[in-house]
Amino acid sequence: MPELKTRTLFISHAWAYSDHYKTIAGWLENAPHFDWKNCSVPSTDRLTDKTSKGLSEAMTRQISVAQCVIICAGMYAAHSAWIDYEINEAVRMKKVIIGVEPWGQERIPVNVQKAASKMVGWNSASVIRAVRELV
Repeated sequence: MPELKTRTLFISHAWAYSDHYKTIAGWLENAPHFDWKNCSVPSTDRLTDKTSKGLSEAMTRQISVAQCVIICAGMYAAHSAWIDYEINEAVRMKKVIIGVEPWGQERIPVNVQKAASKMVGWNSASVIRAVRELV
């Protein structure tokens, strides 16, 4: 079998809604024949510099090494300055952006729709397929 391509991914999320992050990270971790490096900042490993400047610089560093940014398109994404920051940085750096629509959600934040290279449904197969296709 050929060597797996390692993809570097940043999963954007609000720490208050870390279940979405955990679900997406689990899908990536458990996908067969899929290798990835997590560039995200999970709530269990928060950044040490909690100032606005420190947080933004750290997120910029994390996004800069990622090939792709995955954004859970929960409605909280429409009201989070930090998710806006991550989207803007990903766009500025010309990163691939995959928007993931949470299961059962009727509305998608406009900021995620506009920035996304591709929107996918809330299931592991669609997320993995989009990453393989775009990265």
